[in-house]
Amino acid sequence: MSALNAEVTGQGRRDLVLLHGWGMNLKVWDGLAAALGRRFRVIAIDLPGHGGSEWDSSAPHPAAQVFRVHETLAPLTTRYHLLGWSLGGQFALDLAAALPAAVERLVLVATTPRFLAGPGWRFGLKAAALEKLAAGVRADPARAVSGFIGQQVRGLAPRTAARVRAELEAALAHGGAAQPEALAWGLERLRIGDLRSQLAQVKKPALVIAGRDDRITPPAASRALAAALPKGRYHSLAGAGHVPFLSHQQAFATLLRGFLRG
Repeated sequence: MSALNAEVTGQGRRDLVLLHGWGMNLKVWDGLAAALGRRFRVIAIDLPGHGGSEWDSSAPHPAAQVFRVHETLAPLTTRYHLLGWSLGGQFALDLAAALPAAVERLVLVATTPRFLAGPGWRFGLKAAALEKLAAGVRADPARAVSGFIGQQVRGLAPRTAARVRAELEAALAHGGAAQPEALAWGLERLRIGDLRSQLAQVKKPALVIAGRDDRITPPAASRALAAALPKGRYHSLAGAGHVPFLSHQQAFATLLRGFLRG
């Protein structure tokens, strides 16, 4: 399998790895990487089939896709802080559970261990909502991703929503669209995935950040995730939605610096 596309910036002595969400690419991190570049060497990665990373249909299992992230990181760093957003947060949980010696601290943004509601888990979305998005991907992938961007900014103040949407669309245009196979795979992972059983294995300090107005990952799911992690802590940002690192850039960066320093 080929290495994933990665971009390394910053001049800090400690490494921070960033994993983006469904349908996006590493360019979504440009603002955060610039804000943290003095303190960290920032390694942003395009998930499989997203941005500049190729999709490998011979490795459909989630563990194989996560291993591609590890293989990409291996020549770059052996110890790092790890931040995952949304679907990238599920990748980050898998990495932290499988490679405890590599991950120093874990940050999970708008992340849930189980995307859909089910037995013993009332914090997820209904299956019909995910199937509607999957049907949109089958019909018109670009339009489906655009519609999902619209969902990510719902609940934000109008000016903030317009700015965040413009930044997400600019990142998509600059960094490249995800391949339809990768989009479909990501939604299937969210449909069947349930990471609750492995949370006890993630013993490193973990910060779970939620936007109080997130319409995709309910804040209650992030709170429950933090409570289930052995060293988890929860923080919510008022007025933020699914993309708090864009809507509340300064507050998010300050929060991140404090956690990674301590």
